[in-house]
Amino acid sequence: MNIVEQLRGNLKNSNIYEDEDMKKHTSFKIGGKADYYIKVKDIKELQWLIKFTKENKIPLTIVGNGSNLLVKDKGIRGITVSIDFQEIEIEEKEKEITVKLGAGVKLGMLARTLANKEIKGFEFASGIPGTIGGAIRMNAGAYGKEFKEIIESVTYIDQDGNIRNLNNDEINFSYRHSRFIGTDEIIISGTLKLEKGNKQEILNKINFYQSSRKEKQPIEMPSAGSTFKRGTNYITAQLIDQAGLKGYTIGGAQVSTKHAGFIVNIGEATAKDVLDLTDYIIKVVYEKFGKVLELEIEVVGE
Repeated sequence: MNIVEQLRGNLKNSNIYEDEDMKKHTSFKIGGKADYYIKVKDIKELQWLIKFTKENKIPLTIVGNGSNLLVKDKGIRGITVSIDFQEIEIEEKEKEITVKLGAGVKLGMLARTLANKEIKGFEFASGIPGTIGGAIRMNAGAYGKEFKEIIESVTYIDQDGNIRNLNNDEINFSYRHSRFIGTDEIIISGTLKLEKGNKQEILNKINFYQSSRKEKQPIEMPSAGSTFKRGTNYITAQLIDQAGLKGYTIGGAQVSTKHAGFIVNIGEATAKDVLDLTDYIIKVVYEKFGKVLELEIEVVGE
């Protein structure tokens, strides 16, 4: 039995695509094809898939909704999985509220849902174009807040398919980092600790953050968000701007003219264009300022 027959026979609740163009699944609109791209909606099916790929020595790549991702031009070998767990469970205890969320829940939609239920504390994440799983994994943040401040616990699947739980202090959060980076552990849900609030005040804050993002960031262009990590004692975008690189272009990849911290796809950019441009930026900034920039976007594939 070939791979696709086994996948279709065992993954009844998941969507399976062969030879799938990853441009369709990244906010950068860049990337080659994945041999198999699967949207997994069922935890037992994910456990089966982990076992199947391990036993058959098939590479397994986990992605969210592709908002912080650059897929290389030759694509991704093996099986690429997008986690599509969408459950939202809210439990209120006086003023304290816990919200359990599937890893595939999108942050923007969630922010509005919580606002309508008069739950505050999630406003900072309303404009981050990602999912709960990805946001936990990279400790996403904006406007001075990070996910580590609101996470109570995380449920994940280990490399043997076992479901495990971690409390906040076991996740090893730091700037744009958690214990899940560089491991085979797959986040399946997260529980947030939030509070009761005033609906209009929450909505006002969300609207302010979103209009600020629209004004300052090139959200109208395909990109993977902020390209480089923040420096410990410098503002990365400021250095790129001071180096005269705003608007600098290689192929279809350009340093945004609106915000130098973003590389945007101005039309038919390849992953090679983006990587050549990031290499050039790193080189110029180091030569001019002696600072070593580090990528915030994740690069996968070949």
